[in-house]
Amino acid sequence: MSLGAYARNTGCFQVWKLEGASLKKCLEKELPHALKCGTFGASSLSSPEVATGDFAGRLAIYDAARGEATFTAQAHSSIVNSIDGAGGPTAGYGAPEVVTGGRDGRVCVWDPRQEDAPVASFEPAGAGDARDCWSVAFGNSYNDDERSVLAGYDNGDVKLFDLRTNAVRWETNVRNGVCGVQFDRQDIKMNKFVVTCLEAQFHVFDARTQHKEKGFSSLTEQTKKGSTVWGVRHLPQNRELSMVLGGDGTVNLYKYHYPDQRQVKAEDDELMGVAGSMELLCSKEISSQPVACFDWSPDKEGLCCMGSFDQTIRVGFVTKLNRA
Repeated sequence: MSLGAYARNTGCFQVWKLEGASLKKCLEKELPHALKCGTFGASSLSSPEVATGDFAGRLAIYDAARGEATFTAQAHSSIVNSIDGAGGPTAGYGAPEVVTGGRDGRVCVWDPRQEDAPVASFEPAGAGDARDCWSVAFGNSYNDDERSVLAGYDNGDVKLFDLRTNAVRWETNVRNGVCGVQFDRQDIKMNKFVVTCLEAQFHVFDARTQHKEKGFSSLTEQTKKGSTVWGVRHLPQNRELSMVLGGDGTVNLYKYHYPDQRQVKAEDDELMGVAGSMELLCSKEISSQPVACFDWSPDKEGLCCMGSFDQTIRVGFVTKLNRA
């Protein structure tokens, strides 16, 4: 699946099939507005549906095989910057839901069975306080009641929303605009998550233990070249491996190493977490333009696809992952 825009600012919706060593286009559809983001996260593998966000602020869910909309809603007053899905029939716990983050600063959670309004909405405190929400991700969905949303903003704010209590559980600021966020796994109790930023940085937070004052412990990693880190994607079969997307056209495979102790006592005798370390396993330049999107195959370990600003879709295979 590839989503984007034609030169006339209409939406480009394409479905591709991998046949041997080549890609075959199965479906192409032009939509009224340019598409910014999409996810299969709330869908099943047997009947795939893709949820999309566009430049007009609309959320839509399409049958991927036919390209026909099964759900539409005016999600935001401006661009839908980011989207994620959870709870699909073959993925974890709870009802299927989609979360969107928009330029208007809102973070909205949608149940595709209810088209009238979001089931949860986290609004800026006031009109002057709205920050552009650049990235959202689901996590902590380890039973039918618990689920959280991680959101990153243009000013470096990172917020963790608890959907069970409908409140902010934790927040911090990483000082650079947040281009991507992801939990290492959606369907387990929070273990760790990654925040990628402008200025060639990404941060890994240990989410096992939350100190009441200091929050989550973290480490900061600087990529080799001083460019934006567009996003991160954890390998579904091994959450300690993740691909970090570079604004210099590189993809970078990292491995997370846990510390000897994951908890220590702080000065106030309360437990706080301990962050581990990141090891760069390999780096490969695949484009002269930023790599803006990436996904792993959920069933074929190492198979991946990616898109970059040079308007090229690439399919790759990462080998020897079992030795990493």
